[in-house]
Amino acid sequence: MTDLDLRLARRAAGSGDELSAILSLVNTPGLITFSGGFPAPEIFPAGYVRDLAVGELGNAAPVALQYTPTEGLASFRTLLASWIKSSQGTAPDALMVTSGGIEALQLICRTLLDPGDRVLVESPTYLGAITAFSGFEARIDAVAADDDGLDPAALAAALATGPAPKLLYVIPDFQNPTGAWLSTQRRHELVALARRHGLLVVEDVAYRELGFTGEQRPSLWSLAPDVVVQIGTFSKILFPGVRLGWAAGPPALIPHLVRAKQNSDQCAGGFGQWLAESFLRDGRLDGQVALARRTYARRWAAMEAGLTAHLPPGFSWTTPRGGFFTWVSGPPTLDTAALLPRARELGVAFVPGAPFHARRDTHHKLRLAFSATTPDEIAEGTRRLGALLSS
Repeated sequence: MTDLDLRLARRAAGSGDELSAILSLVNTPGLITFSGGFPAPEIFPAGYVRDLAVGELGNAAPVALQYTPTEGLASFRTLLASWIKSSQGTAPDALMVTSGGIEALQLICRTLLDPGDRVLVESPTYLGAITAFSGFEARIDAVAADDDGLDPAALAAALATGPAPKLLYVIPDFQNPTGAWLSTQRRHELVALARRHGLLVVEDVAYRELGFTGEQRPSLWSLAPDVVVQIGTFSKILFPGVRLGWAAGPPALIPHLVRAKQNSDQCAGGFGQWLAESFLRDGRLDGQVALARRTYARRWAAMEAGLTAHLPPGFSWTTPRGGFFTWVSGPPTLDTAALLPRARELGVAFVPGAPFHARRDTHHKLRLAFSATTPDEIAEGTRRLGALLSS
């Protein structure tokens, strides 16, 4: 047999490759990329990491360079729990370290989902989540959302029909791809519905700390730790070079996720945990987050100015108050995927809107990430984008 596709498991056949395509565009010469949600490399704390490695790694090597407990280093988890409490007002009763936020989501899928189980997601939502749920052969149903985030009335309607869902996945803060920020009132309504229906909510807080003004709304997990599992990542607030995240949730669930991790990568890297622990111990993470907020606020201002100046009539976009993304809508007849070859010729990249929808049935929208491009690059990139959309 030479056609290996015939050997693929059903859950792997036809898997989308959009994430791989986004990552492949990193550092492409001559290309201004608004595609990937990458943090700004200019703010990476390279000097601190270098000094830490030179000055302290020798003594710390038995911990930093060794395997770690599956649930994470105890000293790191203690500091992480304290930082979560300072940010969200509540200390987790159950907390584990993961290899990035996406691994936390994979562990939840592996632990909870059987083929055919129903999962609810915002419409649109993070394409990596759609890929994860599809990989475990879940039935994915979309729940309407708007500029204030997930619509509780639409969620109530979804809960009133069909089989009971295993979980709801939601990004309350500066959502990927729209930048929407779930209102405080809706947060309370959402967790009330979850409790009433016995629904597990998976709260992804990848962008929570990155509001442009520093204002925060209560996390879903802090409002209802009994029905919410929170997944977070250091990729956006520190740097993604070490894959590091966390899961905090009901004490009855987290040990099962730890058990699932034993059958995946066994443990998150000790070096990354040691670095993040050092940032927390030295009180440097909050300063790093503040720098990130200022940087992304300036870049969004440049993006908004560029879109206003260059996009033709018939196009609109969301106005995020934090995070990395804006969501652009064009005329209903537009097919943004069909524009990709021409965009590449013009030296600009974006992500078409269809992969962010569970049914891939929306073609006139696109996502722009402004986080990894400088204001000058944004000005030129939006000019190129405007030329593309005007042609």
